[in-house]
Amino acid sequence: MNKFLPLTIFVVLAWFLYNGLGRDTKKIPSPLIGKTFPSLEVEDFQTGDKFTLPSRLKNKVSLVNVWASWCVTCRAEHKMLNNIAQTSSVQMVGINYKDSKKEGERFLRTLGNPFDFIVFDDRGKLGLELGVYATPETFVVDKKGVIRFKRIGDITPSIWQQQILPLIEQLQK
Repeated sequence: MNKFLPLTIFVVLAWFLYNGLGRDTKKIPSPLIGKTFPSLEVEDFQTGDKFTLPSRLKNKVSLVNVWASWCVTCRAEHKMLNNIAQTSSVQMVGINYKDSKKEGERFLRTLGNPFDFIVFDDRGKLGLELGVYATPETFVVDKKGVIRFKRIGDITPSIWQQQILPLIEQLQK
């Protein structure tokens, strides 16, 4: 029986590794889907005013994007966000995550600002509440302030057209 123990352990480990290789890490299910957006006091990036985010999300379908100036993928995604802001009626909310205002402002000055407003989350408190572990991450929030979708990674034209836009259009009805 002891002869087969190493073989059994190897087979089990090999199965877990093989099974994990085929998974799309951007499709990690979020426990926040169907839950109300976290209610924390946050700071407006532009003015420094304090407010609770759900108060600004009510009665509007919102695309909430977590980004940072140091994030290479955020830089690549930003052109798509600018396109969405120009062609869609969805409220665009940015969360500047674990960044400095100076670098965030430089990023927006260089690449444009697609957001209706931005939350400054320099310590990552809101990000922690949202379960953010990589930037960019994007959430779709319905008119009642409930999270309906989460995307880890950049929004590509196909992700926008096939997944996010149909959901937004459905929620806006």
